[in-house]
Amino acid sequence: MKITYFGHSAFRIEAGSAVILIDPFLTGNPHFKSSVEEAARGVTHIVLSHGHADHVGDTVDIARRHGCKVVATFELASWLNAKGVEAVEPMNTGGTVSFDDFTVTLTQAFHSSGNIEEDGNVTYLGMPNGLVFHFNDAPTVYHMGDTDIFSDMALIEELHAPKIAMVPVGDRFTMGAAVAALACRRYFNFDTIIPIHWGTFPPLDASPDKFVEAMEGDAGKVRNPTIGVPFEV
Repeated sequence: MKITYFGHSAFRIEAGSAVILIDPFLTGNPHFKSSVEEAARGVTHIVLSHGHADHVGDTVDIARRHGCKVVATFELASWLNAKGVEAVEPMNTGGTVSFDDFTVTLTQAFHSSGNIEEDGNVTYLGMPNGLVFHFNDAPTVYHMGDTDIFSDMALIEELHAPKIAMVPVGDRFTMGAAVAALACRRYFNFDTIIPIHWGTFPPLDASPDKFVEAMEGDAGKVRNPTIGVPFEV
């Protein structure tokens, strides 16, 4: 499996014949230095954690160009469909959808989800979610989305035993470094932890350094990939 981090919460995962974009906030992402077309090359699926603009990102344009399937909670999928995204896969918290090379399950996340429309009104876009990916021939991946800590993370570990995690650490809109480290150390047995949702906007922590420090003896599990450079797991 090959993983590329694009900054904020955006990833590309290549596994088998699947090319998955997660929360493809690329245009306007100050950490992203490549082209959207290159990042989306060969994409087969887009999977979204929730409906905020810094996570939906370039989904509509990419999906229209590539005809890929877009997986999202029901309200968000319906909203995207109304904007011209044809191949939506609506689901909801606790549900699983299966594809040839992987499955994705929506877990709960403690956050919000909506879009500010051109008239200033906010459209509700369903519950926010975490994303658990089970692959045929690769480790299980848990993208937490935007969330605070919650004790039912223990159930996610029991049900899915994820080995690779994308964990928000930037504070203000998600849990901060110390709480994120507590979540990882108390509830999970991760092999690799990628800190996300930091440094892209001034209110967020500028780096994941505080998270690495808070991980203490488990700091060796933290991986800070070079943004835009794929790595194998």
